[in-house]
Amino acid sequence: MDVLLQILGPILDPWTLALVAAGTFAGIYVGAIPGLSVTMATSILISFTHAWDVNEALALIAGVYVGGVYGGSRTAILLNIPGAPSAVATALDGYPLAQRGEAGAAIGLTTVMSVIGGMIGVAALALFAPPISQFAILFQSRDYLLLGLIGILLVGSLSGDFTRGAFAGALGVLIGMVGLDPMTAQGRFTFGTIHLMGGIHYVVAMIGFFGVAEALMQLRDINLPAVKQNVSRIVPAWRDVRRYLGLAIRSSGIGTLIGALPGTGGDIAALLAYDQAKRTVKNPEVPFGQGAKEGLVAPESANNAAVGGAFIPMLTLGIPGDAVTAVIIGALFIHGLKPGPLLITETPDLFRFIVGALVLANAFLLVFGLTGVRVFAKVIECPKAVLVPLIVVLSAVGAYAIQNNPVDIVWMLGFGVLGYAMKLYGFPVAPVILGVILGPMMDANYRRAMIGARGDPLVFLWDFVSHPISLGLSVAFVAMLALQLRGPRKAA
Repeated sequence: MDVLLQILGPILDPWTLALVAAGTFAGIYVGAIPGLSVTMATSILISFTHAWDVNEALALIAGVYVGGVYGGSRTAILLNIPGAPSAVATALDGYPLAQRGEAGAAIGLTTVMSVIGGMIGVAALALFAPPISQFAILFQSRDYLLLGLIGILLVGSLSGDFTRGAFAGALGVLIGMVGLDPMTAQGRFTFGTIHLMGGIHYVVAMIGFFGVAEALMQLRDINLPAVKQNVSRIVPAWRDVRRYLGLAIRSSGIGTLIGALPGTGGDIAALLAYDQAKRTVKNPEVPFGQGAKEGLVAPESANNAAVGGAFIPMLTLGIPGDAVTAVIIGALFIHGLKPGPLLITETPDLFRFIVGALVLANAFLLVFGLTGVRVFAKVIECPKAVLVPLIVVLSAVGAYAIQNNPVDIVWMLGFGVLGYAMKLYGFPVAPVILGVILGPMMDANYRRAMIGARGDPLVFLWDFVSHPISLGLSVAFVAMLALQLRGPRKAA
């Protein structure tokens, strides 16, 4: 009974209830604005909640976290501009649905499946935190390197053309390598200019390749009338929820496991879930990439499930599951708490409070996610002569707001032109963003793995086949590469 009361604590306390509601509402709209990340919002919150009671601070942060992960899907569906990297996969099928006038149905389905995924992630946090965290801690640097390589290989299935998808992913890795070497501090692809020494922020690239490129594509059809959105029915029919429930549960499982792996997060979870759906769903109503609802269900349930998963290593091992939980670790330290194996045993009431706050945040997500859709849908019904300049202006504001650096606006425009050219010639842009995100992670883990092998290439290669997890991932990598190469050969 005491355990249940501690979990229900955020619900029974009106002030905590209000904080979670406010955080979830704010998170949805912060997540919907490209350039305003959940990590940034959480960092700002810590600066003025450090003097609060720890439960009140965590209640507000939990709401912003849950709402922010979901919020990126709004602009991904309506404008083809993912508000967050975890919504990149959502844009692949969400935007075609909006172009057919089904934005209301897409957002409604996305909201319900996000809540289902979020609840499954929280349930995993409450029930399976110790065993999942023990499995996650077994991953070594070489395993994260393999995960990154597998992620790059997945671009072939995302784009439908392995060669062009792999090229786009490699281009993204190249962009992600720009800046100072993290170990030697030597410039890489900086060409002697100080403006490149800090690297290129992935959100700047994301805004350019998606926002500005889409605006340029819209200019080609500037005189076409805007698509009227059907928002008469936002709440999805029960038969649709029941139809996609199995896919949502499978995708949520993927999201929880990926979220529990330190340093991964919702963007990789959404990508893997989308690929899993594309491989396992036999007869979608329309092909993936052309408005398949399965392409919304899988990534959105996965990236929201990854929220609960990311708390698992953070609370039980003191290792952040993603950037947001890294910030939350700082908040716990400020309040005199030390995340790690002793946190749950010494302060079980805090652990249960966090579980209750996340459950409540997902409940508010259902309420706020299904409201305000008509206002959002009006955006896409604006005349293109108004909408296109508005997209460019908002993109510029978002790019500048990340680091307050006007050079980022130049990069954003350059990536927009490059993304426009890629779209004209049939090259996908989503793999580029994936490469920008995964490139630095693969680089850092390759260095660590090579250091662990004492610089010996033979020892380095032996490690990949002498450890069970590494061997399993190596076999998966080779199998995926063979499958991807087999497709072009069969076509030829």
